[in-house]
Amino acid sequence: MQLKGLLSTSALALAFTAQAALAETELRMMWYNDGIEGEVMQGLLDRFEEANPDIKVTLDVVPYKAIIESLPIQLAAGEGPDIARVTDLGGLSDFYMDLTPHLADTDYWRASFGPFLSWLAPDSDAIPGFMTQLSVTGPYVNKTLFEQAGVELPGEGATWDDYATAVNAVAEALDIPIPMAWDRSGHRVSGPAISMGAQMFDPAGEPALVDDGLKAMAQRLYDWHQDGTMSKELWGSVSGSTYLGANEDFANAQVVMYMSGSWQIPQFAEQIGDGFDWWAVPAPCGPAACSGMPGGAALVAIKDTEHPEEVGKLMDWLAQEEQLAEFYGKTLFIPGHLGLAESGVEFDTDDPRAQHALATFSAAVPGISPVAFDLQGYANNRVMFNALISRLNEAIVGELTLDQAYERMSDDVTKQLAEKSR
Repeated sequence: MQLKGLLSTSALALAFTAQAALAETELRMMWYNDGIEGEVMQGLLDRFEEANPDIKVTLDVVPYKAIIESLPIQLAAGEGPDIARVTDLGGLSDFYMDLTPHLADTDYWRASFGPFLSWLAPDSDAIPGFMTQLSVTGPYVNKTLFEQAGVELPGEGATWDDYATAVNAVAEALDIPIPMAWDRSGHRVSGPAISMGAQMFDPAGEPALVDDGLKAMAQRLYDWHQDGTMSKELWGSVSGSTYLGANEDFANAQVVMYMSGSWQIPQFAEQIGDGFDWWAVPAPCGPAACSGMPGGAALVAIKDTEHPEEVGKLMDWLAQEEQLAEFYGKTLFIPGHLGLAESGVEFDTDDPRAQHALATFSAAVPGISPVAFDLQGYANNRVMFNALISRLNEAIVGELTLDQAYERMSDDVTKQLAEKSR
């Protein structure tokens, strides 16, 4: 009798164990953080799991560099996650899964994310994911330093030359080591280059990176690194197309002006707080425009997933207005959802600097050049960005002349596009 009872108990335990194993599907989401968005996403995932106990979602938080350099290698090898947060929106589109068969209401998705879906699926009408935020590139200044130095902050319509003069005056007056810093990124350089007249494409719509407008901006960046307006130690500390930000230098009040973008708002609100007035300013002007680059990060489904139905269920839930309003509001991200952009998001901050920055970057969207939108939507824009920053940097550190750098940029784009078309 005892043996029979023991066997029955063991059988029941095994049955429960087997049922639990069968019931739970594990999804992996690769994620990077600019600020607190990982914490916010984890809170949403916890709620999703409570409502869907048969699905477990693991949030793998990695450095941004891994998203740029490691994720493409993993995807090419078929070893990527089920879902990933990406910024190379169209460049990785071959690896995305079309969520359409797994969505409850595709009309909602197209109405809410329509203009941005073409960034994710340049050559089709697929729905691979949604924007975790819309970003706009642009500069921040340490307004406190301007006030302490008695230097007037350039006003509306100011050019990059105006700002270069002003930040050098502030740095000299207060002995600040870095008057101006930019993210080491071809994407960051492209907006100002477009403002100077860069067209990025020829009349037939083919990539044409080097023209007089791009040269005008590249010359300034070269000169600023030679005369001390920008620090050679920053961009010169890495090579190739490696990304490098200057957010920590800015947060430590070592930089007067920092060219980056709207995604820094939550990080600065937390790290700097009221330590000094970190002030977003409109994109400086050139003869063609006063434009930054649009962009952002998207959460996309990966086609090699073994659980497409569960991935679709999670993505559909995350993309609903209730979840996204909470996500955008807590992360202080500009909404990548048309309905929420129109109705407004209640941002969870009483920091006047963050509120001003959100308003400044939101107001910049209508002034973004059509060339910038076209470049952001181009599936192979990463080829152009990488050629631009790697060759320009080689000129800045003295390995090439600027003319040689321009020639190499064009050659890089031609060769890499030919390689991709094989």
